[in-house]
Amino acid sequence: MNRSFRVLGLQQIAVGGKDKNALRRLWVDVLGLEPTGTYRSERENVDEEITVLGAGPFRVEVDLMQPIDPEKKPKVDDPPLNHVGLWVDDIHAAVAELEKQGMRFTPGGIRKGAAGYDVCFIHPKGNDQFPLCGEGVLIELVQAPPEVIAAFDAARR
Repeated sequence: MNRSFRVLGLQQIAVGGKDKNALRRLWVDVLGLEPTGTYRSERENVDEEITVLGAGPFRVEVDLMQPIDPEKKPKVDDPPLNHVGLWVDDIHAAVAELEKQGMRFTPGGIRKGAAGYDVCFIHPKGNDQFPLCGEGVLIELVQAPPEVIAAFDAARR
């Protein structure tokens, strides 16, 4: 199938829990991931620590998230594997093409994500108007920076 965009690889996984400190103990203290930053958004009801594994253009973020208010939505801790982020080489082309095919996106459109890249989310559930969806998984499309695109192209040669 001809597409106007390419999925280049895994950019991140986001893990949610009631207590970000418990997640940190596992992912940072026990497994050894490197903390690189934090992100907090009242609108998204999230308080997160950004950690990474791997190196260079193939490093993968593991975002450790807890809700700011456990009673509000979105519930970033339910399900515990909150979402998967995929690098794409052209987020605008990807969204335009997927929308034409009937893909349902979450509200908010393309916007800056926690790591500073343009992002957009595929809704986990379809509806009558937009039947294509993440089939139960929230999927984040993330605009790949030039070094990730170049590394992907070099690895494919």
